[in-house]
Amino acid sequence: MSDTRYFIFVLLFCLVTGGVASAQEPPAEEDYFYITDVVSPEEHLLEVGGMAVLPNGNLAVATRRGDIFMVENPASEEPYFRKFATGLHEVLGLAYKDGALYCVQRGELTRLEDTDMDGKADAIETVYSWPLSGHYHEYSYGPLVAPDGSYFVSANVAFGDQQWWRGESRVPWRGWIMRISEDGKMEPWATGMRSPAGLGLIDGELFYAENQGDWIGSGGIWHVEKGDFTGHPAGLRWTDKPNAPLKMTAEDLYRHIDPRINKDEEGNYIKPENIQDEENYKAMFELQDELPALKTPAVWLPHGIMGISNSDIQPIPEGYFGPFEEQVLVGDQGQSKIMRVSLEKVKGTYQGAVFNFRSGFQSGVLRMAWADDGSMFVGETNRGWGSAGEADEGLQRLVWNGQVPFEMKTIRATPDGFEIEFTKPVEPETARDLASYSVSSFIYKYHPVYGSPMVDQEQSEVTGVRISDDARTVRLKVDNLRENYVHFVVADGVRDKEEDYPLLHNSGYYTLKNIPDGPALSMSEVSTYNSTEEAGTESGQTGTGDSGEQADVSSYESVKPLLTKYTCTACHNRDQRQVGPAFVDVAQRNYSAEEMVELIYNPDQSNWPDYATAMPPMTNVPKEEALKIARWINSLD
Repeated sequence: MSDTRYFIFVLLFCLVTGGVASAQEPPAEEDYFYITDVVSPEEHLLEVGGMAVLPNGNLAVATRRGDIFMVENPASEEPYFRKFATGLHEVLGLAYKDGALYCVQRGELTRLEDTDMDGKADAIETVYSWPLSGHYHEYSYGPLVAPDGSYFVSANVAFGDQQWWRGESRVPWRGWIMRISEDGKMEPWATGMRSPAGLGLIDGELFYAENQGDWIGSGGIWHVEKGDFTGHPAGLRWTDKPNAPLKMTAEDLYRHIDPRINKDEEGNYIKPENIQDEENYKAMFELQDELPALKTPAVWLPHGIMGISNSDIQPIPEGYFGPFEEQVLVGDQGQSKIMRVSLEKVKGTYQGAVFNFRSGFQSGVLRMAWADDGSMFVGETNRGWGSAGEADEGLQRLVWNGQVPFEMKTIRATPDGFEIEFTKPVEPETARDLASYSVSSFIYKYHPVYGSPMVDQEQSEVTGVRISDDARTVRLKVDNLRENYVHFVVADGVRDKEEDYPLLHNSGYYTLKNIPDGPALSMSEVSTYNSTEEAGTESGQTGTGDSGEQADVSSYESVKPLLTKYTCTACHNRDQRQVGPAFVDVAQRNYSAEEMVELIYNPDQSNWPDYATAMPPMTNVPKEEALKIARWINSLD
């Protein structure tokens, strides 16, 4: 081959392949699960509040504006929308049973049926109704059809000024999950809910998804049994009712959590001084011996990382979504994404891990439903709530293309650490290296103010690794396991054996409620090889922690740990509008660093009237760290 022809050959090869020496780009979420639109007529503003797939494959879609549509051929390129019912009151849930649709309006569970087969509901009846105070935040969710044919419904608390914290139960049964029989009899089931936007059945048992807020340090999914109290005290107002399944009172809670919370002469609770002081409050699990009804989450969903407004719960059916069948998906309205949860039972208690799964939906993910073809319908809305994404509402589908991503499939607890199962065989050299892993743990405060930072954070040392014969499972021997804490498990050094890819998502958050019994690994059974020791560096340093030293305020990497720790990135993006304004837009306001810190502590929504969601006071951020964040934001101008 001549030099000229050889040069042309090499040039063409480089143009096609991207160059001989360049590494192949790791795949992204969309390379395995892609999002496609379900095209709706322009005159219909969906703002999806509920969905149900009918036996014939049609999709029923309920909207927050009070309409219900029947969508024929919903997975095709030309779905047909037909209005089934209208004039309902903010429908936030939909179910199909025995030839009829059941929806939850603000104040009732409603049955709708097309008895004359003309395509429209002509029989509409109230199954059960509950009181309303008229407050805007009294959303109601469901129904979830139980195995015995009854219905579970959940009810938000109101916001207001009756107490110095935000959540109030002004009328029965706000802050409760109710069970309603087929003949319309209501049984209060459990309380402690603040904003229980998602209900789900997992292995036939009831779970619900909760949002961070007052008394709720972070989002999570709870396993709910009759008589449980899940944390928010507003609903305890009604435990004196004859049919209440628990008799715990708000005073019982305050006596244990903060004896300074007492009533004044008018019956209002007095706000203690120094309410933000961390030492004044315990973690929720530390009160369970004194308050047996108190139930902690099966899985914490760290706020700002695993969503900010957790919504629907959908178990993945057998045969759907490849290696993740029979796990659980949890939607998030604020970050417009979906997380994946793997659960296990240890000593009779549900616990497990949460992983990021798929982001990038056009609006807030509120509802999910399984299509007959193995894809999943995703119903979206953000009016009044705000969300990531470019749209205010939408109906989309999430489709698996049959390719298996390299992921941590599950994390399971062991007597001396964790076992990670991967979706594909791991490259042994990277998997046996202690430097490929890190484990740390934290928990949230249980207190009346809005949310909690991660507190009581500690690092755990990974002391050994054992790889299974099929190279799909590694068992980590880990020091300093702490029951009831969230353990952040990172495997950022592990590579795919077949294609040398890193993990698509390299970390998970495991809520370790119980450490299982059984034999521990001996040191002779594990690899203790650590590449960082050979390189003369310290193992377990990921480079993302806050050293406490003066940071280079012009560097994003220097403040990234703080933005994550205090959940700033849950609502703000560097360059783009999200739930709140972009950091670059804040920089253009020319606040001084001190002025910005004051606004972090005492936000003024009138400064940003175009944003629906008010920023909560972030008084948990120490002033020195708030100043670092403020100086970095100002450097963007």
